[in-house]
Amino acid sequence: MLVAENITKFFNGFKALDRVCTEVEPNKLTLIAGPNGSGKTTLINIISGFYRTDEGHVFFEGEEITNKPPHEIYRYGIVRTFQIPQPLKKLSVLENLLIAVDNPGEGIRGCIGRAWEKREGEIIDKAFKLLEFLEMADLWDTEAWKLSGGQLKLLEVGRALMADAKLIIMDEPMMGVNPTLASSILDKFMELKKHTTFLIIEHRFELISKYVDKLYVMVKGRTAEEGSEEFREVINMLCFK
Repeated sequence: MLVAENITKFFNGFKALDRVCTEVEPNKLTLIAGPNGSGKTTLINIISGFYRTDEGHVFFEGEEITNKPPHEIYRYGIVRTFQIPQPLKKLSVLENLLIAVDNPGEGIRGCIGRAWEKREGEIIDKAFKLLEFLEMADLWDTEAWKLSGGQLKLLEVGRALMADAKLIIMDEPMMGVNPTLASSILDKFMELKKHTTFLIIEHRFELISKYVDKLYVMVKGRTAEEGSEEFREVINMLCFK
């Protein structure tokens, strides 16, 4: 589904990524683990278009998307969330979901027969079904700034799903979330894998490890070979930190 080949990135002469290769399979949860400064966020910033790669290529569903801007990559069905959720805080939960939908505009044809009313109704129905699935239906009219950290994470996922994301890229989605709620969120991800794919960076390995289909470990801008001493050291560090 997603293939990153030999991704290399320099910052002022410093090599942040050194020929990194990753592959994400459809309807799987792929985890990128590693210590701070290992290049994890830089990699997903390149995949999602926020950084340009200096060398290498990124392919999505067989089409090259290397160095395309974020808004173009979004149209392929790749949605990126951040360590700190970024909703429109003064809008309600429902409104935050509704604005995630790409709106082509009404146009003259859309006004004939009031087709826009049907489309808006379908979008609202979809939003409420998602809120029920995420167990947030009772918060539909709550302003986003009033949500807890865990609820904001779920709202981010909801916005990605409203956009019909094929691939959701998440940077530390469990950061600041209590273990019980984190497990509940990850259980939701498992249900969602029927319809979408996840690429996740996460330090809380003890919480996410049992949900992972594929694991990449990054060390000093490189992917560590599975079974190597570097690989084992990072996993031990994450398990016992």
